Amino acid sequence: SKGVRTTVRSADGVRAEDLLNRQFSAAEPNRVWVTDFTYCRTWAGWVYVVFIIDVFSRRIVAWHASTSKTVELVTVPLRMALWQRNREGHPVKAAELIHHSDAGSQYTSVTLTERLRLEDIAASIGTVGDAYDNALAESVNGLYKTECIRTTIFHSGPYKTVSDVEFATAGWVDWYNNSRLHSSIGQIPPTEFETLHYSGLGPEDQPTLEAAQNLG
Repeated sequence: SKGVRTTVRSADGVRAEDLLNRQFSAAEPNRVWVTDFTYCRTWAGWVYVVFIIDVFSRRIVAWHASTSKTVELVTVPLRMALWQRNREGHPVKAAELIHHSDAGSQYTSVTLTERLRLEDIAASIGTVGDAYDNALAESVNGLYKTECIRTTIFHSGPYKTVSDVEFATAGWVDWYNNSRLHSSIGQIPPTEFETLHYSGLGPEDQPTLEAAQNLG
C-alpha cells in the first residue's frame, strides 16, 4: 500500500531559516524544541501523531494524535508543551526558545508562525525532504514506530480508532520519559536528566548529532 506524505510545502506558508544547522544540542531545557509528526493505520483510517522534544533532555514535552493534518495538528501540542512547562514551574522565557521543524505545510503555516511570534519563540525550519535537518525528531518517530506501534506492549489487538492510538501513545511516552534509558544523556531517563539539571547536579556534556541519530 502507498505510504503517507507527511512533509508537503505550503503554498502560502512563511519559511523560516534553519537556525540549528543540524546541531542538536542545548545548554538547558526550553532552549531548543524539535518537532515532527508520523502516522499509523487504524481500521478507521490514518492517524497522525506529533511529538515535541526538548533537545537538552530528549524529553517528549508534548504529543498529540489526530485524524487530520490541519494546522491544529501542530498548534495543539505547542499549547500543551507551553502549559506543561508552566505547570512544572519552568516556563519558557521570552526570546530564549527555538522551535525547529521540517518544512511541512503545517509548520510553515501563517497560523503557527503567528502563534510562535506571539509567544516570542524563534521558528527554525529545515529543508524539504532532508531527514538529517531534523534528525532528533525523526529518531524519536522511529523509536515510537518500533517500540510502540509495531509491538503489543502498550496495547492489545489492532488499532481500531484514534482512541486506541492515544491510549498506546500515552503509555509509551510515559515509559520513554520516565523509564527508558538514553545513551545520549548518560543512560538515564529524560525526566531524571532534567531533575538533575534543576538540582544543579546534571552533567553539562551535551549529545552530538551522531548521538541524536543513534538515540538509544
